[in-house]
Amino acid sequence: MTTDNSPPVVAAVVPPQPPIVVRRWSVGAIIVIVLLLLGLIFSAFLNMMLLGMVGLRLFEMPKVREEYFSHSKTARDKVVIMSLEGLILDGRGFMKDQIDQVIEDESVKAVVLRINSPGGTVSGADYIYHHLKKMKEKRNIPLVVSMGAIAASGGYYVAMAVGDTPRSIYAEPTTWTGSIGVVIPHYNAAELAEKIGIQEDSVASHRLKTMGSILRPMTEEERKIFQGLVDESFERFKEIVKSGRPVFRKQAALLDKLATGQVFTAQQAKADGLIDEIGFLEDAVDRAIELAGLDPENVRVVQYKKEPTMADILFGDTVRFPIRPAGADWSWLLELSVPRAYYLFWQGPALLRSGS
Repeated sequence: MTTDNSPPVVAAVVPPQPPIVVRRWSVGAIIVIVLLLLGLIFSAFLNMMLLGMVGLRLFEMPKVREEYFSHSKTARDKVVIMSLEGLILDGRGFMKDQIDQVIEDESVKAVVLRINSPGGTVSGADYIYHHLKKMKEKRNIPLVVSMGAIAASGGYYVAMAVGDTPRSIYAEPTTWTGSIGVVIPHYNAAELAEKIGIQEDSVASHRLKTMGSILRPMTEEERKIFQGLVDESFERFKEIVKSGRPVFRKQAALLDKLATGQVFTAQQAKADGLIDEIGFLEDAVDRAIELAGLDPENVRVVQYKKEPTMADILFGDTVRFPIRPAGADWSWLLELSVPRAYYLFWQGPALLRSGS
């Protein structure tokens, strides 16, 4: 008889597993989640709208802001320093914004126009001059000019908006001004075009429609027409100078002697009657306060500044194409190919490196 001594087999006891619970979102939790999602979507949409409005304001509608300059910080009556900087294109933009701001602000009692410009287009300079005169008439306030490094040609033209006001044009000791004259820039690249195989082949309604083309020499007929345009604009320039410099109304021959396109130092300009005083911006401000009959202790002097664009914020105001006039859109490239008359201290294309 065989005896089995192996241990008995014991069955493994498996503990019971807890039942699987399927969690369900309550109606309240779902509502909360939906509301949160809707809130995020609405917030994103609102932010996009606000950014779009800011973008439009910064890109398309730059506003004028005030920056304290001198005298009382709390006075209500103001003297405003407006700025005309760089090359004059069509005269609109920031310059016109500043003029409109003065017209709308009843607390402005006098204006100092700070000019640092070599001039620009005939129509642009005349546009600014015209609206400065309208500003003076509407508000009946004095206008004083302060010239910076250069206030030549169209820059000088604009300064004539002071009218008959005595001691109203100030130039710094190192200012260059004058350059009373007109130029239509033209280049004859016919020889170069021939070398590289480019020919004039335009289709036009008349031979004069393409006058001024750089791809062929200018004809005598074209030159005579351009000279007539220059002469007419030149006569207007001299009449505008007489409106702002009474001395030349009596001495037209003296103006003819000075109106050669030459630039003058501040000392020469004062000796010849082109300006009134040699002084700095602060001197022009003091004169404006005096002309407006204001109390120097109870006047606030502010300077208009252009609100920065998004491009200025992102890239800095100095990041520009080397010869692009500041504040201009890229359509100015097309302008370079169009014959136009300029009240401009002309030194060739390099001058376009400055701009406004």
